[in-house]
Amino acid sequence: MLLALVGVTGVGKTYFVNKICEKLNFKKVNTIRTRPVRAGESPKYFMTENELDKMYEDGKIAYKFKVFGGEYGYLKEEIFSLDNMIFEMHYTTIYDWKKVRPDIKTIYIMPTNLDLAKEQAKKRNLSKEKEIERVNEIDEHYKVITTNDALRAQFDYFFYNNYDEVSEEKMLSLVSEILENEKN
Repeated sequence: MLLALVGVTGVGKTYFVNKICEKLNFKKVNTIRTRPVRAGESPKYFMTENELDKMYEDGKIAYKFKVFGGEYGYLKEEIFSLDNMIFEMHYTTIYDWKKVRPDIKTIYIMPTNLDLAKEQAKKRNLSKEKEIERVNEIDEHYKVITTNDALRAQFDYFFYNNYDEVSEEKMLSLVSEILENEKN
């Protein structure tokens, strides 16, 4: 199964991806990025746009897109793996992903408090300019997802994160339920 977590910056996508991998034995889909490496990140999946374009031309990339001033790509071997795979998806790419993997399962994570998501975004190692850009994007993204019924309808599940252990337990339970439904 391919599972994508979606939501505004700072909503906990990375946290939940890590917990789902740890507790439910999913494997992470590695995102290839062309933006500069941030402090604490491994440079393994960072490359130039030319390098990413070459991999795409060579048929190694299942999907690539541009957002936040960088280009991102996903390896075919991971996207079409028979293992349970999980990744973070940008909400604007949902229509494309439904074409790449029509059987993809998506969980849109909503913050119970938008200010908490903004505080989480501010904890990242971003320049002040990028931080402001990301916080503004949170407001824009939130407005779009809460007012666009057609877009919301593209996601399989909506989940509310309260940034606590109860939310973690509920997320793990939801993913376990999805896995069980996939078996039947």
